[in-house]
Amino acid sequence: MEPPVQPDATKGQPGTAAAALFGCCPRCHARTLFAGWAKFADRCRVCGLDFARFNVGDGPAAFLTLVIGAVITGLAIWLELAVEPPFWVHVILWVPLTAAAVVGGLRGSKAWLLQAEYRRSAGEAVNDEWTMGGDD
Repeated sequence: MEPPVQPDATKGQPGTAAAALFGCCPRCHARTLFAGWAKFADRCRVCGLDFARFNVGDGPAAFLTLVIGAVITGLAIWLELAVEPPFWVHVILWVPLTAAAVVGGLRGSKAWLLQAEYRRSAGEAVNDEWTMGGDD
């Protein structure tokens, strides 16, 4: 006898990218993930999921800085070779654009990483067999 088919619990729920964009809780999908622009709330106000147990860290900020820095550098080189504007044009154009892109993308990338950790049941690596200085 086959087990009864369970309805798809994720049907109608936003995907990882959409949930990250809107700051949705990975469990109940309420828009409760953030307490500020890029600061996570302590827990979901609807389902009580503890967001502090996820270790997002500085990975999203470092990744965004590197990727956006490479894109901005490429655009600045292209502009310099195509038009040869004065230096102040580069400063006025690229500094605010870089800052806005990194800060603007930080919220979405942090939320995406937390969503991905939740969906893959990622947690802190704790294994009694792997101890520093243990027997080989």
